[in-house]
Amino acid sequence: MPKYTDAEIAKADGPFEAPAEISFAYLQEKIAVIEQFPADLERVMQGLDDAILSQPYRAGGWQLKQVIHHVADSHMQAFSRFKLSLTETNPTIKPYIQNAWADTTDSLLADAHLSLAILKPLHQRWVILMRSMQAADFHKTYIHPEYNKTFTLAHVTGLYAWHGHHHLKQIEMYLENRG
Repeated sequence: MPKYTDAEIAKADGPFEAPAEISFAYLQEKIAVIEQFPADLERVMQGLDDAILSQPYRAGGWQLKQVIHHVADSHMQAFSRFKLSLTETNPTIKPYIQNAWADTTDSLLADAHLSLAILKPLHQRWVILMRSMQAADFHKTYIHPEYNKTFTLAHVTGLYAWHGHHHLKQIEMYLENRG
């Protein structure tokens, strides 16, 4: 009998909740999580072959490799949004259709290790950028037209620390269910 239901896997870690007050110490903790994420993903992926990585992590869900490619796609977008917010005043970002991206040929067929290879230097650069930021820089914003909402880089830092961990936890839960 599986340890986790599909619903539990889908909701791994629950939704992201930013603290009411985001401290500089909180940001440093989340930057450390972002820095550690590629190593954590690599650890979880160790020994997984394409047959396992081609399995959906839950009924009706993406294949494990689609999840990994999604994280790379998403975190590339986040890095770009940081750079836009640091170099422009409250830019409006271009959203993308995540499910459509996950269904492109590269997400379906490419080796998941390619996205791991992207995440390693991407996170290194992103962490260098975030660690160079002053507290005031985290108050810089961008507009997300899909949500008709303005996001601070402080909020987004927590969100993406959560995002990587959320998908990592989904993969781990799926693997635990497999035994």
